[in-house]
Order: sequence, then structure tokens, then C-alpha cells
Amino acid sequence: MLVGYLPGLAMRRVADLHAGEAKTDARDAAIIAQAARSLPPALRSLQLADEQVAELSMLCGFDDDVVGQITATSNRIRGLLAQIHPALERVLGPHLDHPAVLDLLQRYPTPAAMKAAGPTRLGNQLLKLAPRMGRRLADEITRALGEQTVVVTGTNETNVVLPKRAEQLAALRRHSQTRTDFRPPL
Repeated sequence: MLVGYLPGLAMRRVADLHAGEAKTDARDAAIIAQAARSLPPALRSLQLADEQVAELSMLCGFDDDVVGQITATSNRIRGLLAQIHPALERVLGPHLDHPAVLDLLQRYPTPAAMKAAGPTRLGNQLLKLAPRMGRRLADEITRALGEQTVVVTGTNETNVVLPKRAEQLAALRRHSQTRTDFRPPL
């Protein structure tokens, strides 16, 4: 695999030959492309060792696995919520990427527990991690809880399953936000 690199100083000198001073990605890409066509000696060749390619492949594969696990766990939570309380899923499902919602599901995993907590306690819990949307989301949850009067069979078992899934999703999301610092030597 052949990779070319245009050093910063050479890039600036070539850029000075072009009209305009705005620094945009599109302008930089055009300058680099022109330099590659008209000034090939200005480009430096980078050689990646097989070891570095293997390391990058492993890291990318690991990231892909984590993203797949996040998607699967999120879908399981949404499916479980839709099964026991569709209105609650409509409110919470789109916000499963927010730590406050996952924390709430760990503390109040059933519709009955959320209803017993009431809007004030739900709002206070959400405000800890979601200061801007906490009260609004608590009100939406309370309205959604009022939409369904029937308790679906198996709802009480979500008391066991849902907090573990929410904890698992929170851990996966935290892990996906930490990046491995990998810089191949030049």
C-alpha cells in the first residue's frame, strides 16, 4: 500500500500560490491534489509496516465489535420496553444514548416503579445527568405511564433484566467514548 504525505511547510508554500486565504478542507484537498499532480517530489512516501497494519486492523475490528454490541443491547432494551409498555418505549427509546436515561432505567426498571417514584423524583434523578432535559423528560414519562392501564404479563420480571441491560449499555457507551491513542511511527 503506497501512502503519500505532504508536509505542512510544503503545503503552506503551495497554498500561498493559490488565490484566497480561507482555510477549508475543500481548498486544502484541492491544493494537495494539485501538488500531487504537478509537484510529486514535494510528497513524502510513508511505508506502513505489516505489524502496524495488523495493529490498526485489530483496533478497528474491536471498535466494530463494540458498536455491534451497543446496537444489539440498545435494540434489546427497546424491544423489552415495547413489549411491556409501548408508550414508555416511545419516550425513552430515542434517548437510550443518554446516560441519564440509562441511570433512570437502572433505578426504576418497571413502569410501576417509575409511577411510584412520581414526576418529582424522576425529574430529580434525571437532572443529575441531564440538567437541560430532565424535567421535560420526566413529564413525558409521566404522561406515557398514564397512557397504559393494563399490566402486561412478565412486566415484573423486567425488574431483573432491564437494570442489567441498562448497566451493560452504559458500560459499552463509556468504553466506546474512550479512544486508544495509536500513532504509527513515521
